[in-house]
Amino acid sequence: MSVLRPFRNKRNIASFLAMLALAHALAGPARADAALINAAYALLEVELDAKLDFETLPRRAEPGIRLDAPMREGLVWLGERLAGQQVTGEPHDVLQGLPTAPLAIAAGLPGAALSVAHHRGFGSNALFPLGPAGFPALAARGEGSVALLFDHGQRAIGLRIHSDYAAPLGAAQPQGTLTLAFYRRDGALIGQVRRRLETGITELGFRRSDGMADIAAITVTNDDPGGIALDDILYQTAPMAF
Repeated sequence: MSVLRPFRNKRNIASFLAMLALAHALAGPARADAALINAAYALLEVELDAKLDFETLPRRAEPGIRLDAPMREGLVWLGERLAGQQVTGEPHDVLQGLPTAPLAIAAGLPGAALSVAHHRGFGSNALFPLGPAGFPALAARGEGSVALLFDHGQRAIGLRIHSDYAAPLGAAQPQGTLTLAFYRRDGALIGQVRRRLETGITELGFRRSDGMADIAAITVTNDDPGGIALDDILYQTAPMAF
């Protein structure tokens, strides 16, 4: 049964979502950055109306489909970085510099940008940012950077990250760190979040602490030894009106 069925109007829905958000905030440390607060991914699935899941592309086993040009999915552009930024680092991509305004997506070097493949951890298509080793090398998968540029400013976003696979004999390496940077459309940095990853799927959600719908783009980098894959990115197709 849908949790929204008992509510008869949008005002009640908004109140319900606000109460759930407050309860989540009070349950534990929620601050991600001065401008951002954590939000439960499950709550954002109810609140936001769009999900970028990469299922419009054919289902191919890893290494999957190589994407050298920026990718358009729904109301989002994806690429290696934002125009004005530089990619350095080895074996993981590191983003340097602020993006130029107005924001635009920039492609990476051929074979070192993005790929989409059927991911056995998610059980569906997922996005792999490719590192310097290049497609189709295993060492490149999940080691790169990715930028997402939204058509509309966002108050909140959610995403699921898969990092590494569990080692049955206990030989897994320590998990790495995920870094997300949030930008306004003029290229100004809203805030940055760093999170220690877990083996398997980590569900993340963030919202603007002041309620402003000004998240125009995010970038994602990591230093996880096994690399990452992204899936089920939640966003809003237009400003919410209750």
